[in-house]
Amino acid sequence: MGKILGIDYGKIITGLSITDDQKIFAFGLNAVPTKNLMNFLKYFLVDEKIEKIVIGLPKKLNNKKEVLIETEIQKFMNKFHIRYPHIMIERLDERFTSKMAFYTMIKLGLKRKKRRKKVILNQISATIILQSYLTKKEKKN
Repeated sequence: MGKILGIDYGKIITGLSITDDQKIFAFGLNAVPTKNLMNFLKYFLVDEKIEKIVIGLPKKLNNKKEVLIETEIQKFMNKFHIRYPHIMIERLDERFTSKMAFYTMIKLGLKRKKRRKKVILNQISATIILQSYLTKKEKKN
């Protein structure tokens, strides 16, 4: 059994998170430039046994998809599926994760200068997406 990788896909920076072996907790992993994401995963997946990825599904408040970024996510998912057909892909509504991540940064006491760093924000967002997925899955069982 492998772990689950969480992805908060962004135009410039993509946040990543990963579960523990029992798939109970999500931990912030990294944030990488989106243009380098596939290259990062190529090396990362050699060391980690990943059985599934959970990618945030960007939606507006009216429940419609964010078309521009979703197009990019679909391209990424197609490339990923071709290269790694054995790894399942699931989606999770990511509304409010950036705001939740920002408030988490405030609660953690991060100074304003650090809160401006998209790397930290995207990493926390990816962790929230993955932990939300794990919680939702646990409630179904």
